[in-house]
Amino acid sequence: MCGWPSEPTGGDVSEQALEEQFLELLEHYKGERGALVPLLQGAQAIFGWLPEDVMARVAEAADEPLSKALGVATFYSQFRLKPHAKNTIRCCHGTACHVSGAPLITQEVERYLGVRPGENTPDMLFTLEEVHCVGACGMAPVVMINDRAHGKLTPDKAVAVVKEFREAELAANSNGDGHECEVCACAEAAAKAEEGAA
Repeated sequence: MCGWPSEPTGGDVSEQALEEQFLELLEHYKGERGALVPLLQGAQAIFGWLPEDVMARVAEAADEPLSKALGVATFYSQFRLKPHAKNTIRCCHGTACHVSGAPLITQEVERYLGVRPGENTPDMLFTLEEVHCVGACGMAPVVMINDRAHGKLTPDKAVAVVKEFREAELAANSNGDGHECEVCACAEAAAKAEEGAA
């Protein structure tokens, strides 16, 4: 493996620190043949996803055309070309889950969150994914929130599980007066205020 962390190091890390890690990654693989995949893995571990400018620099470091880097990144499901939200909801569509009602479950979760698979909620609290199998066929149909499996679901139960998790997350990020920070409209309101002041 490339020796870089598998989880994103973003968050509280400064942009300068991320750039330094990225430069170290590029230097580590400089001139090495077949380094495209480890470079992509390392870049995603640093940034949490693969922005276009990062992809271009990875392709250049691997001495490959950008089209090849994009082809590899879109072929393997491990790579993300869009930012990923704080939490991941995976709706399983393996055979056992599919025949047990997974399509209706996914439809109701989509409706509740207001996003389709592959999209993030506007508050960046959830990324919704439709996956082929989570390996919990005995619990079908299954929805995973991060690493926790919730099984034997109906569409209503799946939405209730997501709703309960969302409420717990919002409560955990509350400043005590019921006002949610980090996962609310604070950032959006601040951005609008800045636009108005400009």
